[in-house]
Amino acid sequence: MLELNHIRKSFDGTPVLHDISLRVEDGEIVSILGPSGCGKTTLLNLILGLTDADSGEIRYNGEDLTRTPMEKRGFNIVFQDYALFPNLNVYKNITYGLKNRAHLTSQQEVEELIDLLGLRDHLSKRVDQLSGGQKQRVALARTMVMKPRILLLDEPLSALDGVIKESIKDRIKTIAREYHLTTIIVTHDPEEALTLSDRVLIIDKGTISQYARPEEIVHQPKNDFVRKFILNQLEIKRDNIYALFGRPSVAAAV
Repeated sequence: MLELNHIRKSFDGTPVLHDISLRVEDGEIVSILGPSGCGKTTLLNLILGLTDADSGEIRYNGEDLTRTPMEKRGFNIVFQDYALFPNLNVYKNITYGLKNRAHLTSQQEVEELIDLLGLRDHLSKRVDQLSGGQKQRVALARTMVMKPRILLLDEPLSALDGVIKESIKDRIKTIAREYHLTTIIVTHDPEEALTLSDRVLIIDKGTISQYARPEEIVHQPKNDFVRKFILNQLEIKRDNIYALFGRPSVAAAV
């Protein structure tokens, strides 16, 4: 279980996050959703340990991690640009982190992960021979072999579309369920957040607008910002969302 209590963060005197408190249960998939500049990436970096909070507390299973260095938190991230090694083939990219920590993951577990992510036929390929979806799967595999306590994803689907995007979305869900892995995803796409997550955290101007299950956000938006942000997206991709959650009530739309 991950807990954030009264987190605040400023850069050069400008507040970015205001009194953020939330709780992510073990094994949950949570999306952090909001427009550009709302503070969602800053929040992800605070959880990872890439930057420090000005005040507040971060706890994992009761342990205070607020000032714990990133490398000792046991959280791993897949960046938006994948950050793969172009001089290594797929297999060496996947196992790179195990060079000095081979005890973390057995060879059998590596092989099972390769099959789970559908990478068996690509192991000898160079990174520049892969599609965007294949690169994303390699980045996921490289992170998963390190057995993270929490998996963090920064805009994992932003460079993908169509069938490839849906395939990667399904694989992220499968990994989270198979490994009972707490997964936190930053996205600007409401449809992505609503269809991928157990709960969605919507941020506006550094504050929490709503933190709830997708169906609650669709049918019971907490304020005008959530209502407009979500309903605007529903107009664009309404068939996908309505198929899952039904149409929002008249009251929600007003």
